[in-house]
Amino acid sequence: MTQKDNSYQESFKVSGDEILTKIKEIIKEGNARRIIIKNEKDEIIMEFPLTVGAIGIVLAPIFAAVGTLTALATKCTIIVEKKVDETKK
Repeated sequence: MTQKDNSYQESFKVSGDEILTKIKEIIKEGNARRIIIKNEKDEIIMEFPLTVGAIGIVLAPIFAAVGTLTALATKCTIIVEKKVDETKK
């Protein structure tokens, strides 16, 4: 986990068929600012910001793109930038 400014990063190693499920889980948690997906060579293949109040209609194109990615990827790293909860300091 890396900390910078008012945010920190977590990373998850997943296989291609687990990517979409993990992305949906991260979004449901609600404290993610940005999601970055890297391939096995540590190259960024997808990156998107998550805004407060994102709804299904906004997320649909993201889910479609991630769904396409799952067909092409075998192993990926998902990096999630999350905001720091100031009340827990």
